[in-house]
Amino acid sequence: QVQLVESGGGLVQLGGSLSLSCVASVNIYSIDAMAWYRQTPGKERELVARITKGGLTNYEDSVKGRFTVSRDVAKRTVYMQMTNLKPDDTAVYYCNARIHDYHFGDMDYWGQGTLVTVSS
Repeated sequence: QVQLVESGGGLVQLGGSLSLSCVASVNIYSIDAMAWYRQTPGKERELVARITKGGLTNYEDSVKGRFTVSRDVAKRTVYMQMTNLKPDDTAVYYCNARIHDYHFGDMDYWGQGTLVTVSS
């Protein structure tokens, strides 16, 4: 069982920056990938950025060059630095941890979500 606690959301103006944090209850090297998703009302949750156990990252096209995902293994924390924020970035952001189990397949764990609001 993995527990995730996010922080860092809030209200920011167009073009501003925010940093999100996600603290895991376990050593993040035991997690195959950690990611940030976001969701707005009436839409499906979408992947924003991911960092694998090996440190590889990938991003949703609309955030490339603006968002950066990183981690601090000693602090069991994954971060997402968001810059040049736009109103379309307004959403609830969720931290995700995925562990691949040989018998049970992929197991996903989620944080409680943190709201990011970008005003124009």
